[in-house]
Amino acid sequence: MSQPVAVIMSEVFLRRLTPALAKFAGRAQDYRILSIHRDIEELKNLIGQIKPAGIILEILPNRSQELLHLAKLAPTILVATDEIVEGCISVDVDDWAVGREAAEAFSNAGFRSLSCLGNGTPYSNQRIEGFKKIAGSLETPSFTHIETGFDDARYSESFRKPSPEMKDWLHALPKPAAIFAVHDPLGRFLCGACGQLGLEVPNDVAIIGANDDPLVCNLTFPTLSSIAIPWEALGERVGRAMDDILARTSPDHTSILIPPSGIVLRHSANHLAVEDALLRRAMSYLTEKMQQPISISSMCGDLRIARRTLERRFKEYFQRTPWEMLCRMRVNQARRLLAETNYSVGLISERCGFNDPERMAVVFNRVTGQSPSSFRKSLKSGILQFSDQ
Repeated sequence: MSQPVAVIMSEVFLRRLTPALAKFAGRAQDYRILSIHRDIEELKNLIGQIKPAGIILEILPNRSQELLHLAKLAPTILVATDEIVEGCISVDVDDWAVGREAAEAFSNAGFRSLSCLGNGTPYSNQRIEGFKKIAGSLETPSFTHIETGFDDARYSESFRKPSPEMKDWLHALPKPAAIFAVHDPLGRFLCGACGQLGLEVPNDVAIIGANDDPLVCNLTFPTLSSIAIPWEALGERVGRAMDDILARTSPDHTSILIPPSGIVLRHSANHLAVEDALLRRAMSYLTEKMQQPISISSMCGDLRIARRTLERRFKEYFQRTPWEMLCRMRVNQARRLLAETNYSVGLISERCGFNDPERMAVVFNRVTGQSPSSFRKSLKSGILQFSDQ
């Protein structure tokens, strides 16, 4: 057995990366898990005892400087940070892209103003920056509030009450409001705050979180919509980078960013939460029939709606035609399957209602600006530069 690899991270991040790292452990690579919440001197002593060949180290926003001292003890891969540190490889989520994804989802749903709830961390600032960039390009008013004081050690807990400033901010937002909470626990916190203030989710306030953590999203009331992160792809890049370190080969890159893989719609923000009854019927139909080879004509016939009326209502509320909305819904589903499965493009085209890989490629490229294969490849290789965000 070769020298072990020390994995120093929170249980939350370890849960995300374990499925991918397990494949590398299966190749006779031992991983020693150390809780990142230990005292820094205790961690140094344990690393001295283990004598790892490499370290995989999560960087917590409130402990980044002291944790970086551990990177001097062995070749290190940093996760959950895009900071470039000499001698280390950084692997992180593209947080600017996460914010852009949330803003585009709200825009697609027809909201006239967009809001962000942040927590003051570096990734929060980057996600808000990406969100506001889309809002600005659409000339849509945007509103931001920062609520601080959250502790990563209590990621799964939720006891805090909103500050007076946050209550005032929520009351003042134009309704219906669309709020992007920069990660899922903050989205859960926001759902609770809205309930305390008598604001109905999603009718008064639609909420999207980020990271798509099932232990948070599915135990929130109402269940929380969230921007999905392809943790499997991120974990694989970490494992491959550690393989390079152990083989003493030069890594391809020192900084790798993994883009998000689309939005998972749950009750806190969905297309069915629109006031117009006709649009609710239409969106329910599209959601139910998305995987089938439907046409807008057949849809109008099934729903007994005049096509001109339907298209006018879609244009007024969503700023796009029913067909454009259907294409975006299918592409969003295709992105998730490309990121989270090994299905062929042909099978994914069938499962998303395109039924033709070439047709899917044309629509996918029109919506995202890249081909399905390029999108999948970008998840495996990461995004190498992020100075132009």
